[in-house]
Amino acid sequence: MNWVQRLSKAIQYIESHLTDDLSIDQIAGQAYSSGSHFQLLFHLVTGLTVGEYIRNRRLSLAAQDLLRGSRVADVAERYKYETRESFSRAFTRFHGVPPSKVQKGRVKVFHPLSIHITIQGGFQMSRRLVDEFYWSDIEGQKGKELTAAEKYNRLVSWAAKARGQNPSVFDALIDWMRDDAEWTDDKLAENEQILMQGVLGRFKEQNAQLRAYLAELEPSGVVNPAVFRALDRFDEALSGVSHDERLTEIVRKVFADFSIMRDRGIRELVAGEKTGPEGVNHVDVYGYINCLKDLDACVQWALFMPAVVEKQQKGFKVNSFEYKTLPAMRFIGKEDTGVEEAEGRKSLFGLLDAMDEYKSGWDFDVFLMHHYGKNVDVGPSHGFWGRFMRADTPVPEGFVYFDFVPQSDRKPGPPFISQFAFATFTGDTEAMHRREGYDVDAMYDVTRNIILGQSVMIPYPEKYWTAQVFLDGCDKPSTAYMFSAEV
Repeated sequence: MNWVQRLSKAIQYIESHLTDDLSIDQIAGQAYSSGSHFQLLFHLVTGLTVGEYIRNRRLSLAAQDLLRGSRVADVAERYKYETRESFSRAFTRFHGVPPSKVQKGRVKVFHPLSIHITIQGGFQMSRRLVDEFYWSDIEGQKGKELTAAEKYNRLVSWAAKARGQNPSVFDALIDWMRDDAEWTDDKLAENEQILMQGVLGRFKEQNAQLRAYLAELEPSGVVNPAVFRALDRFDEALSGVSHDERLTEIVRKVFADFSIMRDRGIRELVAGEKTGPEGVNHVDVYGYINCLKDLDACVQWALFMPAVVEKQQKGFKVNSFEYKTLPAMRFIGKEDTGVEEAEGRKSLFGLLDAMDEYKSGWDFDVFLMHHYGKNVDVGPSHGFWGRFMRADTPVPEGFVYFDFVPQSDRKPGPPFISQFAFATFTGDTEAMHRREGYDVDAMYDVTRNIILGQSVMIPYPEKYWTAQVFLDGCDKPSTAYMFSAEV
């Protein structure tokens, strides 16, 4: 019996038992499959979970029973709802009208699925937004004769590919949520399924599979522990728990009542704005989808970044790495274009040396870089030679300054946050500053990638900044790096 026949047999079993208690094991048994494998196959082929399919079919049949005169309480019991109230809520979400107001022509009909070469029945809609995410294939790896390291490396490879594909899918999801034509009243129930079950539900399922698989591999010592922290944060957000005060209230409301998504203003807050080359200067509206995009990235970075960091240390190595949170400070200096020559820098630091009473205790010569809180793709980088001084330091004439504070105000640009990773390096200084094969240069890339591999957030773009640190003065090569991080 091939997989089409097995799926068809399982669907026939579901159709024959929609008024009975159904379990995954019973249904999967009809396809001669384990419960977990059947659920994965069913979702890959149909774009629905087994639970979604059963619920949609029961609610579709329930409407027909009500139109034929059946009592609401009897229909609720027939289709296995524990209370009349829970049935009414589910019915209203699905059909857009409560059971007591059901009318012919105002209910959705979800047809039985029939498996051929293509899928027919159900909602006649594309699930492109769900299918285009690069989902992991945990089930496909099980049972293979692989070492723990080989299994983990396959996850690392998947994570790197997902990082290349998923951001554009999240941006497409944002476009979809901002498209009024896709959010007419007749599409609301279908859109709830796409977003809440198709996207959020699928990520929950994937995270659960990843967590269980990684737990099996953990005793071998190959797993980066930070991936579990990344999964924890992602799962919390997928369940509607937001630790970002900008999102807490709106996410709570949508999870309580999806119908408020009819309002374009609500959808804009939930969606946020696209980032990347086609995005905005900075994220004026940081939405729930932006948050999910970041947390999805954190899981993937925690998997593949440690290996990247090892490969990037060619001719040098990381000597020390730590996170710091300093008191409020003021960076004082001049833009690079004004002190390009060594003599200009010598004069600049000579004046700062004379301001001894305003030293902050973090007294290194630095070259500070930032984008004034804008997206790196559309906001050019600016570099400044100078030092971190006390917060109340007067600014000499002709100098610029940027204030740094311990906590973020979440607004783009200064004041920046005085939380950062601090890395020092040993080895060939030319190798530390090599640019070929790196996004910026070797020290920048390695420092950033250690942060990402440890599942620590970088406050990009609003409070993003970095700094080369000259431990022995600006007349010697820099061998240390500061990189903004939300410690």
